Amino acid sequence: MANSSLQTPINKVSMNSVFITGDERAYREWRDQKLGNYPLSHEELLVPIRDSASLSPEEQKALLEGIQRANMVFYQLEDGSGESKVDLLARNRQMGLIRIDGNLCSDEDNVTSLRVNEEGRRQYYIPYTNRRLVWHTDGYYNLPVHQIRGFALHCVRQAVTGGESMLLDHELAYIHLRDRDPAFVEAFMAPDAMTIPPNVENGVELRGVRSGPVFSVLPGGALHMRFSARTRNIEWKSDSKTQEALACLNEFLDNSDTPIYHYRLMSGQGVICNNVLHARTGFEDGAELESTRLLYRARYYDRVENT
Repeated sequence: MANSSLQTPINKVSMNSVFITGDERAYREWRDQKLGNYPLSHEELLVPIRDSASLSPEEQKALLEGIQRANMVFYQLEDGSGESKVDLLARNRQMGLIRIDGNLCSDEDNVTSLRVNEEGRRQYYIPYTNRRLVWHTDGYYNLPVHQIRGFALHCVRQAVTGGESMLLDHELAYIHLRDRDPAFVEAFMAPDAMTIPPNVENGVELRGVRSGPVFSVLPGGALHMRFSARTRNIEWKSDSKTQEALACLNEFLDNSDTPIYHYRLMSGQGVICNNVLHARTGFEDGAELESTRLLYRARYYDRVENT
C-alpha cells in the first residue's frame, strides 16, 4: 500500500499526472470527480475501530476509502481508550505507513509526544506549547529524500479547552490555485519557491538551508505539498507569480467558505492522512496531569495508497 520509493519528488518523473499543467481535459475530469465525491463533513470520514493492532477487513477498507476521498480519515476506538504507542504503530503499518521519521524532539521510538514542555529543547518549538499553530504541512524543512508523505495523530488526552484541529486536503488547495491561474501552480513547483533558513542552536547548525517547491509530483503521480504560513523564518521567492500564488493560497486558507474540517480530537480518537494542510487553535490545560493535553504523532516517508 505504501510508496516504497525514496526518490526526490521530481515533476518530470510523472509527466502523465493530472497535477502537471498542460492536459486540461484530464485535469478537469479528475477535478470534477474529486469535488463530486468530496465529504461535506468530517463525520463522513469517522471510522469506529475495535482493535488497532488487528484491523478487520471492513475497518481497513473504510479507512482507505476515506483517504482516497479526502487524503485523510478519522477514527474512534470503540472502548475510548488512550491507546499505546505500540498499537499506534501497528495500525499505521496496516495502512502502509512503515518508514517512520525521527526529529529533534521525537521520543526514542521516533513517535512524538505532543504536550506542553516548559523545560529543555522542546519549550522553544510551538508544537510543545499551548499556543496556536498556523497552517503548515509536516516536515517542510526536511531534505527532499525525507519528505513527510503521511502522518498519524492520536489523542490520549484532550485539553480542558481549545486545541481544535483544522485540516484541509492539499489537493483542494491545488485546485483552487490552478483554477485561479495555472501559472500559480507552476510558480509553486519551482525548486526555489520556498526556502527555510538553517536551524542554529547555541551557535551549532542543527539543520542547513532547505529550498524546494511547494507542490511536487511523486514518482507514482500523487501530489505532494510542503508549506508553512509562518511569517518568520520562511523566505519566499520574490517573483510576482510566486507572491501572487502565496497571497491567493493564504486568502483561501482564511476564507470561511473553504471546506476546512474543524475537529477537536477527544481521547481515543485520531487522524491518519497523506500530510494534508493543518493548523491548531491554542488551548488551556488543567492543573492535574489527567487534564493536560497529550497527543502522539508519527510521521512517515510513506503515504497511504488505496491499492
